[in-house]
Amino acid sequence: MASEASCWTIISDDIGEIPSTQDLRSALQKGSDEVKIDTLRKIIVSTINGNPQPTLLMPIIQYVMPSRNKALKKLLHFYWEVCPKYDDNGKLRQEMILVVNAVRNDLQHPNEYIRGSTLRFLQKISKDAELLEPLIPTCRSCLEHRHSYVRKNAVFAVYTIYREFEHLIPDAPELIQTFLAAESDATCKRNAFVFLANCAMPRAVEYIMQVFDQIPSMDELLQMSIIEVIRLDCKTDTAHKARHILLISELLNASSHAVKYEAATTLTSLTQNPAAIKAAAACYINLVSKESDNNAKIIVLDRLDALRSRHGHVLDPMIMDILQLISSADLEVRRKALSIVLSLTSSRNVEDVVLFLKKQLQKTQDEQFEKAPEYRQLLIQSIHICAVKFSEIAATVVHALMDFLGDSNNPSALDVVAFVREVVEKFPKLRTTICEKLIQTLGEIKSGKVYRGILWILGEYAESVPEIQDTFQQVRKVLEEEKKDEVKAEPSKPRVLADGTYATETAFTSASAARLEAVKAAAKPPLRTLILGGDFFTGSVLSSALTKLVLRHSELSSDKKKDNSLKAEAMLIMVSIIRVGQSKFVTVPIDEDSSERIMNCIQTLSELEDKPIVHEIFLRDTKAAYSKMIHAQEQKAAEKKESETSKQVAVQVDDLLTFRQFSKKGAEDLVDDLEDVGRATGAGDVTEDFISNLSRISQLTGFSDPIYAEAYVKIHGFDILLDVLLVNQTANTLQNLCLDFATLGDLKLVERPTVYTIAPHSFQSIKATIKVSSTETGVIFGSILWEGPGMSEQCVILNDIHIDIMDYIKPAYCTEAQFRSMWTEFEWENRVNVTTVMSDPREYLRHVMKATNMSCLTPEGAISGECDFLSANMYARSLFGEDALANLSVERTDAGTIVGHVRIRSKTQGIALSLGDRITMAQKDNKPPV
Repeated sequence: MASEASCWTIISDDIGEIPSTQDLRSALQKGSDEVKIDTLRKIIVSTINGNPQPTLLMPIIQYVMPSRNKALKKLLHFYWEVCPKYDDNGKLRQEMILVVNAVRNDLQHPNEYIRGSTLRFLQKISKDAELLEPLIPTCRSCLEHRHSYVRKNAVFAVYTIYREFEHLIPDAPELIQTFLAAESDATCKRNAFVFLANCAMPRAVEYIMQVFDQIPSMDELLQMSIIEVIRLDCKTDTAHKARHILLISELLNASSHAVKYEAATTLTSLTQNPAAIKAAAACYINLVSKESDNNAKIIVLDRLDALRSRHGHVLDPMIMDILQLISSADLEVRRKALSIVLSLTSSRNVEDVVLFLKKQLQKTQDEQFEKAPEYRQLLIQSIHICAVKFSEIAATVVHALMDFLGDSNNPSALDVVAFVREVVEKFPKLRTTICEKLIQTLGEIKSGKVYRGILWILGEYAESVPEIQDTFQQVRKVLEEEKKDEVKAEPSKPRVLADGTYATETAFTSASAARLEAVKAAAKPPLRTLILGGDFFTGSVLSSALTKLVLRHSELSSDKKKDNSLKAEAMLIMVSIIRVGQSKFVTVPIDEDSSERIMNCIQTLSELEDKPIVHEIFLRDTKAAYSKMIHAQEQKAAEKKESETSKQVAVQVDDLLTFRQFSKKGAEDLVDDLEDVGRATGAGDVTEDFISNLSRISQLTGFSDPIYAEAYVKIHGFDILLDVLLVNQTANTLQNLCLDFATLGDLKLVERPTVYTIAPHSFQSIKATIKVSSTETGVIFGSILWEGPGMSEQCVILNDIHIDIMDYIKPAYCTEAQFRSMWTEFEWENRVNVTTVMSDPREYLRHVMKATNMSCLTPEGAISGECDFLSANMYARSLFGEDALANLSVERTDAGTIVGHVRIRSKTQGIALSLGDRITMAQKDNKPPV
């Protein structure tokens, strides 16, 4: 009998009414070939779904097996594969002798399709030795058939039989080696070589040495198999390593992209020689430039990035070749290539890199350029990184980038502002020229966010009297309305009304309404347009910048008359912003926060000599806060780089040592595909102890129920494994017992329930697998059914199992710009009110982060210090690639309690609701401190 049962897939059957066994027998006996095909298909589906109908085996042998219809023969192979071949005692059924005889006849059939198809069928029943033994001679003879289709399937048939039952074909390696030497067909040679690679590795290596010079001109499939054998052979202490490396180097020039990729990957794992590393990198670059599939390009770039992380100094001279890859049309490929380039950039090549990026930036000005705005933003960010890292080129690029401040693409202009702000802080020598350029570009800006950034920079870094005066002059230009001729009154003229009386009319009767419409329709400077459009936040930033400029001017200049003039002008602008915000000229009235901020600025200027501490706040504290933020970002980046470069693996002194640890650096990398698969599926990351296993046990029934049931719930990747233990607590045998599960949410049951019989007071372990397709709180519920005394049906309803989504949520990080972009884009929001006994806002933040597996994006410096307010952003990603955003805003009241809310946003409803429920439960579970 077979040592283990095969695994089948449950097939949905759309037949409304299942035919009886007698109807199926009649259709097999009297029907045409088409009817027999349909009937046999129904029988196969029924057998797979757990209803084998063994009484139909003989009618199928009698009425279906003699047919010459090829479709029917193919279906017969499927049926022989799934039908019950053994009786209750585990012995081969007598009818199967007839089946074996028919299979032998098909193996000798003159039609090569039938022979090949039958040989493929033998691979499916390779675990049934009793069926295979009589077919071995016929199978061997097929190796000499004239047609390659038969021969290639015969090789794999011999392979599967030899792998399971070596004693049936003990001389298979010699047989296949002889076959390989004489064979001319490429696919047959490849199949034979795969056999030797898996069953007789020394013979496979011997074959490689024999045909060494012919390998570069061989078929792609055979070349791939040879590369795989070389990988495996080099894991051992082989004497052929030097020749293997030579052969792999020649295969870098193969015509097939797949062979090139595998050869380059293998070469980097076999040797650390700089020449070999350069050759592999050149091969990767060539593949990316010639491959048309963007997914393949990204995979190859990932390999190139991995090579860069281990051999960056070797790849430095190739940086310009990698730069050529950003000419790809796909934005993700460009982004990946640029990240590799930025990692390789050094003081020796930074000028060439930046020059290339500036040329690409100019090309994006062309309207025909594909995805120009996104590409321009990517280039600006890359130049930003280079300029901050290498101060010597900052002066050459900052003015070139400032030409894009007036860009209609808002994200690009914002990136330029962020870059300029960082450069002007880090490089004091550039401040004068940068401020002059910013003053000149004020009239070209279109975005409120960009205006706010530039006004802040000018308010902080315009440090000379001429710069301050130039700034005021330019602000005046972008705020003032063009003067027009005033409306003159026309002389009165009489008008006869409807009732015959006279009335006098002038042009001023509707002057106010006409003037209002004229003002709204007139062309206005950009900053004036923004404020009249309701952007009073920009107006408050303008007021703050003007206040800083007036305060700094009063410190630098002794001309009191000019001081008073600038102060008066600044206060007039601020008052005008407030007044226009309360008038009918604006689309929306001014908000309370902006109004209060502007009034504070007016008050500061009106008490210029009375409050020196306010001057300190305006002129020095804000700049110091930004400097501190830049320093924190640099420190965080340095820590991240250090953690990447110095990865330490802690091992215990009594842990098992493997000899692969003593191999050269990287010698084992990318060699073992099985290990790669294990790491990818997370199989190697599961470290559970006994206590954690106990915490995952759910009780499904009560102790007084006839059946006690409990389930151990294990999360493994995208699967939920349920290991259910059933205990029969009665003195009766429970027959036809069925454990039936159902799911709620994005959960899908994989297996069909099986029927069991449980003896009195005995145990039964049942395993079930459930697929998870999204991050959503799922519920598993079900029942246990069995036949009681007198064939009466009895039932126990199970407790629900709630699946914790925290097993799928992992902390993640993103930039502030990415967070804001996703926050605006995501439409599902869940607001959770804060109800807690905690009194410290930071402690509550840590509590929420622990409960939701989210990371805090707000810098530590921003939430440190004593304050009764706290606002922080949090971010996490699920295993399914879903983003989860959260904003915590809390306040400590006079009574010492915390009030506020947590807002959660996501693209899908499920994750937002699930995280909200998680926070609510965490608040309930939080007990008051003792």
